Amino acid sequence: MAIRRFALGVIVLSLMPPGSSVAQDTGPADKIKLPPPFATPTARNGSTVIGWPAGRMPTAAPGFEVGLYAENLDSPRATYVLPNGDVLAVEARREFSGRSGRSPNRITLFRDTNKDGKPDLREVFLSGLNMPHGMLLLGEWFYVGNTDGLMRYRYRTGQTRIETRGEKILDLPPGGHHTRNLIADHAGRKIYIAIGSANNVDEDNTWEKDMRRAGIVEINPDGSGARVLANGLRNPVGMDWEPKTGALWTVVNERDLLGDDLVPDYMTSVRDGAFYGWPYSYYGQNEDPRKKGQRPDLVAKAQMPDYALGSHVAALGLAFYRGSLFPQRYRGGAFIGMHGSWNRSAMVGYKVAFVRFENGKPAGPIEDVLTGFIANEKTFEVYGRPVGVTVLPDGSLLVADDGGGKIWRVTAKAAR
Repeated sequence: MAIRRFALGVIVLSLMPPGSSVAQDTGPADKIKLPPPFATPTARNGSTVIGWPAGRMPTAAPGFEVGLYAENLDSPRATYVLPNGDVLAVEARREFSGRSGRSPNRITLFRDTNKDGKPDLREVFLSGLNMPHGMLLLGEWFYVGNTDGLMRYRYRTGQTRIETRGEKILDLPPGGHHTRNLIADHAGRKIYIAIGSANNVDEDNTWEKDMRRAGIVEINPDGSGARVLANGLRNPVGMDWEPKTGALWTVVNERDLLGDDLVPDYMTSVRDGAFYGWPYSYYGQNEDPRKKGQRPDLVAKAQMPDYALGSHVAALGLAFYRGSLFPQRYRGGAFIGMHGSWNRSAMVGYKVAFVRFENGKPAGPIEDVLTGFIANEKTFEVYGRPVGVTVLPDGSLLVADDGGGKIWRVTAKAAR
């Protein structure tokens, strides 16, 4: 699948003077109204995960219902469906996640042999990894995005465990925003790797030494031909192909410490050769005051993202809906996993949201699909934290909850 190229005019968002109007940090680019930097004090309110009480589950929006797909996992971050229907779940966590012990660094396989929506086989599929996240199967090769490199392993259909030694086909810059998500074009000729930044706003001024960071890299399946497709994306994680146009889209976890309503996380189509501003500017050509005057040339070429998802929601998961189980209005739209805020005075995110698409573009406001992860807003306690979202072959939606150690399955509510 070729990357679609778009002609794009330059749009500059005006920062609102204090008191001029109400800030709006969700919606299409031309509807966004951003406050000036530091309009509110910097907040540090990390959440505490208390776990799910027995019998309690997230809350599904009207028309949906939610059930438990799998539990007793150690920080499940992302899921992936193999062609035979097996579901793989990555288990990995950072040292400062609030949980004790080492990261599990493994992939667990689930198989639903009787197709009742509940797996009856569970095996450790692959272990001994290094902060894995992205998973991809191309032909006889299974790829894993470790934080320090792209690995591939021989795979045969139906196997429940990989025990052969893999090979690293591409070194990647480790650490920082550690996730290395993967996606291939439909022809299987190119692989795309999402690589997050090393820090918040390039405090050590080293980004220009390796511009693969805060970007998406394109390679051949053997690891050759690496090139930066687009960069200036602080922490791109979720990626998917928009069904109507075939364009690559990503959700981006933007920068912190500029106030409650800066900077909006966003989703955007990925334009070949585009620069999206990080670290020098945000949401187009709004210069970050912490990088003032450093690279006016890059600020001037910064592209506007397509759709703002809200500041500090921590948008990490993305899946376009190609199934037929959900009502017609959801088909072709985007489901987004929001891990939740730490850099805000009041909690935001901690949910799965949906944005409707028409003709390949977002066509409506953000809608809540799965909520109820927040236990107590005053004490910043949560039951769990949603991350990756994946559509199953039957049209239901899997949600990886790394904080709760569970995978939830969202289905359409049966007609009464």
